[in-house]
Amino acid sequence: MNFDVAEHQGATERAVSVLQRDGEPARAVVLSRSYATTLEDLWDAVTISERLAGWFLPVTGELRPGGRYQLEGNAGGAITACGRPWHLALTWEFGGEVSWVEVRFSQGGAGRARLKLTHTQWLSEHWSRYGPGATGVGWELGLLGLAFHLADPDAPKPDEVAFATSPDGKAFIRGSGEGWGQAAVAAGEDPDAARAAARRTIAFYTGEPADPD
Repeated sequence: MNFDVAEHQGATERAVSVLQRDGEPARAVVLSRSYATTLEDLWDAVTISERLAGWFLPVTGELRPGGRYQLEGNAGGAITACGRPWHLALTWEFGGEVSWVEVRFSQGGAGRARLKLTHTQWLSEHWSRYGPGATGVGWELGLLGLAFHLADPDAPKPDEVAFATSPDGKAFIRGSGEGWGQAAVAAGEDPDAARAAARRTIAFYTGEPADPD
């Protein structure tokens, strides 16, 4: 696979928001990426189960507003809003914890469409240790898979483990993790703590030892 690490790293915009959810301290991880496709095609790739399985995970359930979904081996939850082709919102329930995902779709210029994903979670010990990268790197890998799928919808889904352990995959994860550390600092996090959290996240995704804190 001809993979340009720098091009794909630079394709995603990253931000962290400090906020409250239901009166409790929370953080939101925000990703935005533009794709060379139509708005309708981008919507379909994210919301049609057969296509979702081609770049993300198989999904079952009642895929409609008010229904519940279940991603194979991962999160499930409730679909709280679905306004084709602009807006999707759902709860993200995993490991006994609940967080919230919102996806907005928009025109992104001539021949392009844009996806903006916001994942909000309560501030926790896990966030303190791993920062936004624990969530952000995972979603960024997902949006990379979406880019591959949109470029060639009939191609088989790349092997995630093989990619993550390849030199290109590790370089992509490292750049993503460092980018999320920078986004945390821009949101007001302590720089030393943000960089240490980014190193732990990179180590988790690559399987390599973390640099000393």
